[in-house]
Amino acid sequence: MRKRYLEDFRPGEAIDLGTTTVDRDEILEFARRYDPQPFHVDEEAARHSIYGGLIASGWHTAAMVMRVVVDGLVEGTVTMGSPGIDEIRWLEPVRPGDTLSVKAHILDVVPSRSKADRGHIRSRYEVSNQRGEVVMTMIGLGIYGRRPDGR
Repeated sequence: MRKRYLEDFRPGEAIDLGTTTVDRDEILEFARRYDPQPFHVDEEAARHSIYGGLIASGWHTAAMVMRVVVDGLVEGTVTMGSPGIDEIRWLEPVRPGDTLSVKAHILDVVPSRSKADRGHIRSRYEVSNQRGEVVMTMIGLGIYGRRPDGR
């Protein structure tokens, strides 16, 4: 498979990255370990919360999305990591059984001024459930290698 370099991306490009299905046991396992709020770890308490039922931690949702991003985009590129996320928003609850679809929108493609072998891409990720509701958005930066021949 041909790898994509920085030069292979264009601002305005939209890329469907794939899907993942949310598992109840994974919600509970993640939340018990990392985000033990009642609406993430206790189904009875969650029923009486403002959410009306068990929901995934936003951090768990972000981790699931990252897996889709790696499988659907990063593995096919000359990646050098990421300096971070500029913004993340959790817009709707993510529930057991939801199927999340992830799309990347390329915002900027910028060659480095100080390192000729790389540049960064700023992307907006949009995550929707099976009903088409946007449940999460994220704007992040990725560092990508430039084509060795400069084209």
